[in-house]
Amino acid sequence: MQNPPGRLLGADFVRASACFIVLFHHLTQKIDFRTPLGDPDIAQALANGGTFGVGIFFVLSGFLLARPFWQALDRGAPLPSLRIYALRRAARILPGYWLALSVTFVLSIFVWRAQPDGWLWLRYLSGLLLVSDWHWLTLFPVEVNGPLWSISFEVTSYVLLPIGFVALFAFGRRLPAWASRLTFLAVIGLALLAHMAFSNWVVVDPHRKGWEYGMQGGAKVWMPWFNPFGFFAMFAVGALAGGVQVMLARFRHWVMDVICLGALVVVGHYMFTQAYAEAGELYGWLRVPYRFPMMHALIGLVLATGPSTVLAGRLLDNGVVRFLAQISFGIYIYHTIVIELIQTYWVPDLVYGGMSDTGLWLGAAAATVVITSVLASLSYRLMEAPVIAWARRLEDQPPARAVPQPAS
Repeated sequence: MQNPPGRLLGADFVRASACFIVLFHHLTQKIDFRTPLGDPDIAQALANGGTFGVGIFFVLSGFLLARPFWQALDRGAPLPSLRIYALRRAARILPGYWLALSVTFVLSIFVWRAQPDGWLWLRYLSGLLLVSDWHWLTLFPVEVNGPLWSISFEVTSYVLLPIGFVALFAFGRRLPAWASRLTFLAVIGLALLAHMAFSNWVVVDPHRKGWEYGMQGGAKVWMPWFNPFGFFAMFAVGALAGGVQVMLARFRHWVMDVICLGALVVVGHYMFTQAYAEAGELYGWLRVPYRFPMMHALIGLVLATGPSTVLAGRLLDNGVVRFLAQISFGIYIYHTIVIELIQTYWVPDLVYGGMSDTGLWLGAAAATVVITSVLASLSYRLMEAPVIAWARRLEDQPPARAVPQPAS
């Protein structure tokens, strides 16, 4: 059996899983754990560690985006077009993100009564310009819709990835494939050195530091350890996994099914035990979030082996999972808006640590999943997919060049 053309088996499962881990993380945070609703262990684990989903997204993005660079390097071809690389990334991310950012900004003022002062506008503009990841003041570019913080971090990783490969193309062309992958460890190492420098040199204002002071107070808790370089290290682990997958691309065997499924079991167990035991950001090496690098390496193993499985990848990437993966970006950027609107207009107790009614919580959770999925599907069909198709047509057009004018 051949893999479906253009698909990397297992990647859709990872994407859909990460998306719903984050969604249920925000729903379970609303539970009052002093009540029977909070008794199930999985609820505690999701409330504490659902942000693992963000780390999974970064590994997955690095895995997917690095593969064309590895393929070109192994063939001895030139560096892939950075114009096309940037065009594809912009088309995939910007329309949905800018819409969610702007809708949230308006709703935060007219529904949730945020003060439209200069600081709120500064945060919003930093989000529009994709630079909100560099300072605690702008880390959350809008009120209420917390997940949007990660988009600027991811865009910075998009920029740093080709820089790492430029060096590899310059000095690693003559290396065997396995040696070029080992050399890429230096990119991860440099990212961690930059993370350490940022963490040691950037000073965060301690005044009103803490989540009890809102999103900007929470941003002071996260920074300086939440910084672009630490998240690029996660991204680069995914990029390395992409390099391993390119080496394994022609190999298919049942042993890969065993490795892939075994890694998934270990991931699930690791996530549960770590999140059940500890709340917070689950810092790992050098205080990089989400138990770096163990969690990220395990996800990388799943991604690297999934396309070489005989059966497991096909079972994981079934039709429902492929659909959810397709609309996952919309689910990620819209679900918090839906949760907060449900709290405002239907379930007033759907606040942090406030829910004790099991039936009401289940109803709110089901409504969140359905409404968010509909919004995400409409967003993909009506906006995201057309923009992606338009950008693909632009790829075939050569960049405009200045035409010499005759001398007068």
